[in-house]
Amino acid sequence: MGSELRIAFHRNLEEIDSKVGRLFALVSEALAASTECLLSDDRVKAEALVQGDDDIDMLANEIEALAERQLSLQTPMGRDLRYLLSILRMVPELERSADLAEHIAARAANGLTPQLTPRLRGLVEQMGRVAVRMWRDATEAFADRDAGAAERLTAADDELDTLHDYLTAELVSGSVGVSVALEMALVGRFYERLGDHAVHVTERVRFLAGELGAQVPRSGGAEVSQFG
Repeated sequence: MGSELRIAFHRNLEEIDSKVGRLFALVSEALAASTECLLSDDRVKAEALVQGDDDIDMLANEIEALAERQLSLQTPMGRDLRYLLSILRMVPELERSADLAEHIAARAANGLTPQLTPRLRGLVEQMGRVAVRMWRDATEAFADRDAGAAERLTAADDELDTLHDYLTAELVSGSVGVSVALEMALVGRFYERLGDHAVHVTERVRFLAGELGAQVPRSGGAEVSQFG
């Protein structure tokens, strides 16, 4: 009976891991799509992204409920406990990052794009490219338990912070009206925070990599579960 419970417990951990990987991918996809909508003035797709944020919230809530259930019913110890606590700390950052991507999409849906100068559009394109790259790297890092990702993303975050400074300077110069400047100041802040969150979650990944080790490939491409 104890062995069966242990097997079921680790299957639940694997389900949690799969769902967290999906949540990472959804954040990355939402950010890329929101940036594209803001650059292309695609208001219809932007509105769909705003509406789709509820699905991401539901997945985040589902993961947290599953993790909390394992903590309450199984009283895990050692690496399993550390894993579940790490997931419970990571998921809120993922959910907040999805919200930030949704906030960018909302500005596109409200017609901000035509009011941007070429300089502002260029800065948005650059910030979006860096932020999307960071989140794609973070998504792969979680799947691969890549301990080195945090260091790489910290360097990328410095680049994003510099671009944010350039954006702020452009807004202060008075190249656009006050209302547009205020909206773009928020957009810049959203990208800056997305960079911070990407760094934070990969710091959690570094911890998981150190504690749990990477998944080991089987012959034929399957993998040995990290949850022994």
